[in-house]
Amino acid sequence: MGSTVKRDDIPERPAVTGKLSDRVYDHVLSQITVGIYPVNSRLPPETRLADQLGVSRPVVREALMRLRDDGVVASRQGAGSFVMRRPAADVYNYAPVGSIADIQRCFVFRIGIEGEAAALAARDHDPEGLRRIRDAIAALDQVIADAALGVEEDIAFHRSVAEATGNRFFAATLAAIQSQVSVGITLNRNLSLIQPRDRLLRGQEEHRAVFDAIASRDEARAREAMRSHIENARKRVFEGG
Repeated sequence: MGSTVKRDDIPERPAVTGKLSDRVYDHVLSQITVGIYPVNSRLPPETRLADQLGVSRPVVREALMRLRDDGVVASRQGAGSFVMRRPAADVYNYAPVGSIADIQRCFVFRIGIEGEAAALAARDHDPEGLRRIRDAIAALDQVIADAALGVEEDIAFHRSVAEATGNRFFAATLAAIQSQVSVGITLNRNLSLIQPRDRLLRGQEEHRAVFDAIASRDEARAREAMRSHIENARKRVFEGG
């Protein structure tokens, strides 16, 4: 159904260092993203991918398992692996080469850490902590009004929630991974700026849902609101939602 993309039309991506299965994951995902492997097409067998990329079959198998976990490919008994969906093509215009696997992992890590931070902030925040979260949301409102990128303001919102827990280890954890968090947020906000304005507004509504739950001291709702926000951000990046 989709248009066929010739391999010669795709620029060679620079070599990626790091874990071998990350290299395979990034390679296969990029081939799916640019349309070399269209939706519903069958991926090459593990042995052929291993030969092409100069890695072992177990390395390919690990990468394909993660692609299945992400819902990008699916296995059919006796038939191999098939492409189920194509990530947003613009991801590769903004993401650093070789970082896709780690960006995915960082989103998943943040869901756990920041979900619990929001719950504790709901339980333990003081007036000053709540004020900082409210100020961070106001700053993001201004970013949207100005059609600006707003990466620092977005990071400040998440940091203010972590600080509102009163437990310094949550803020310290976010600070320790700030460069990785910044990559994910920058990618999300860049992609949002080239989409209809409604996409940015949805993200801001999710921020407000987190704030409202924290202000109401509703731990369960705050946890779920933050987890949903970060998962939705991941989907907006990788699924174009």
